Amino acid sequence: MKIGVFTDSYKPYTSGVVTSIMTFKDELAQLGHQIYIFAPTYPNFRDKEHGVYRYYSVPAPTNKDYSLAIPVNPGINNQVKRLKLDIIHVHSPFTMGRVGLHFARKYDLPLVFTYHTLYDQYVHYVPVAQDLARDVTIKYSSHFCNRCSHIIAPSKEVEERLRSYRISTPISIIPTGVPVSLFKKGDSQWLRKNYDIPEKNRILLFVGRLTREKNLEFLLDAFSKVKNNRPDTSLVLTAQGPLEGELKKHAQQLGLSLGRDVIFTGAIPYEKLANVYHSADLFVFASVTETQGLVLVEAMAAGLPVVAIRANGVQDMVDDGINGYLTELDIGEFAEAILDIMGDKDKYKWFSANALRKADSLSSLNMARKQEKVYEQLYNSSYQRRRRLRELTSWPG
Repeated sequence: MKIGVFTDSYKPYTSGVVTSIMTFKDELAQLGHQIYIFAPTYPNFRDKEHGVYRYYSVPAPTNKDYSLAIPVNPGINNQVKRLKLDIIHVHSPFTMGRVGLHFARKYDLPLVFTYHTLYDQYVHYVPVAQDLARDVTIKYSSHFCNRCSHIIAPSKEVEERLRSYRISTPISIIPTGVPVSLFKKGDSQWLRKNYDIPEKNRILLFVGRLTREKNLEFLLDAFSKVKNNRPDTSLVLTAQGPLEGELKKHAQQLGLSLGRDVIFTGAIPYEKLANVYHSADLFVFASVTETQGLVLVEAMAAGLPVVAIRANGVQDMVDDGINGYLTELDIGEFAEAILDIMGDKDKYKWFSANALRKADSLSSLNMARKQEKVYEQLYNSSYQRRRRLRELTSWPG
């Protein structure tokens, strides 16, 4: 099948949504499908991959790394027509999602929407009338969902939330999954080779974005408590984002040294992330607004146990007391969970082995096959509907 993917973000931007799109694109291509990406442009970036079509964009006012597409490109219409797409798959209900909806309606194609983000939980970016913004966001998202052919929810929590919105569109739960083979091997000394981390130190790792919803001040506060009990511990934050300066200042206010106690690596290329995971000892994750948390599976694919907040999206990935711990939003409890795993070698080994098994169950190939079935059902239904329509319109008299 030929699948057109419309997204508000794509390479070189890094995010869970972009990782999801790239992962499914690669796996579906291996299964024999053709994937075409429609996305914003980014300054000083040129595509090297085939099948990517860009819309002119402008930098977002609140995040200079993020581009906002201008949804007008007369040449794309002819391109979409020439591609003869079978399915359109959108990854947001906003700018590029609306473009995808337009083409799905114009060419009578099934429209799939992956609901990556619980948008109503991001209204803290709105300076005023946040309750009103939340209500408007839910109504807007629900309206968009009801205009789609099928919705993919990355977790049970997201599916339950969507059903509470009274959405009538069919929903399937399909996590993105992770290409686990990419994370099975790595350089266990990579972080120590590239950063000033003492050889004796145990390394706690976070991978993600330096944004408000990742709850990283909480993580720094919890690490400060861990550090008081185990001085031979370092925290590595492999991420970039608008809060970097603020978080560095917060770490210093806690008496933590930058570069030894807390290391900000910036973004690391995806192909090198396996080295980052393999040179850490424990993955720590304080986000309370995740829809699936792909980095959790990546970490477990490298054998890392996890300590995370019990939150939407996280509970599907981490089995409490089996491959890690899930805690309440409590700094002391979070720190104690870290110390518990790090202080018991036998428990650590058991959690690590279970983490590997969990990651295997969430492989990207298995998830791509589930998504392929959704596509096939929609395509077959659409084909049958078109055939009946042709028969009716060609019936004599």
